[in-house]
Amino acid sequence: MVLIEQEPEHQQNHTKESLVNLPKTAISDSTTSDHGDAASSDGFETASERDLSDNPNEDAQGDLNDSALDHQNDDALKQQKAVTEATEAKAEGNKLFGEAKYEEALLQYDVALSVAESASVPEELNELRSICHSNRAVCFLKLGKYENTIKECTKALELNPTYMKALVRRAEAHEKLEHFEEAIADLKKILELDPSNNQARKTIIRLEPLAAEKLEKMKEEMIGKLKEMGNSVLGRFGMNIDNFKAVKDPNTGSYSIQFQR
Repeated sequence: MVLIEQEPEHQQNHTKESLVNLPKTAISDSTTSDHGDAASSDGFETASERDLSDNPNEDAQGDLNDSALDHQNDDALKQQKAVTEATEAKAEGNKLFGEAKYEEALLQYDVALSVAESASVPEELNELRSICHSNRAVCFLKLGKYENTIKECTKALELNPTYMKALVRRAEAHEKLEHFEEAIADLKKILELDPSNNQARKTIIRLEPLAAEKLEKMKEEMIGKLKEMGNSVLGRFGMNIDNFKAVKDPNTGSYSIQFQR
């Protein structure tokens, strides 16, 4: 089964008259600002001295750092949530595949992919995404939808170019569609990754004559179509393609076209 981050200076120059009517504590605070560390000498610190920065830029930078930290924490939580949900959906897809419920399994793998692709850093989930595409490919293979199998395997290989299972499944789908050259190309890639893979080697040997035969048929079909086109034109002049023969010159080995009635 497929398992499948200070007060302005001008405010300090109060006159004695302006201090007369102030409460005693206010007078004490004001006068200390005029006489250095008087407040400290009395054995206490004012809130402004202890808690507040003299540099407003430092406070602003602190707010920015806190905001950046909060953003990183949110991204981390979002990433972990995506990992959990995508993994659970993939596991459910594997379970349904094991029960031969391929259409339902496809939906679960699709859910896993959607969640993974919406993560904060989807690249960190490339392995899971590649597996889900490959698992979707084998579902389509079971359903006989070989073109879809090829598409899903290709997506899996874009995320993981050395994914052996995706190469095997794409080669199988290509063979089903008689894309023998493409199947052989995938099988040769498998041998590059795993030279000891005798199954891939045997399949290449089996497919090569089929590929050659198909190529020959394609050539014959092409020549036949060209003849049809030529006859449709030459027929207007009372001729056909058979009136023209390629004759080889024994001395030079070159060919010349000669008209024969």
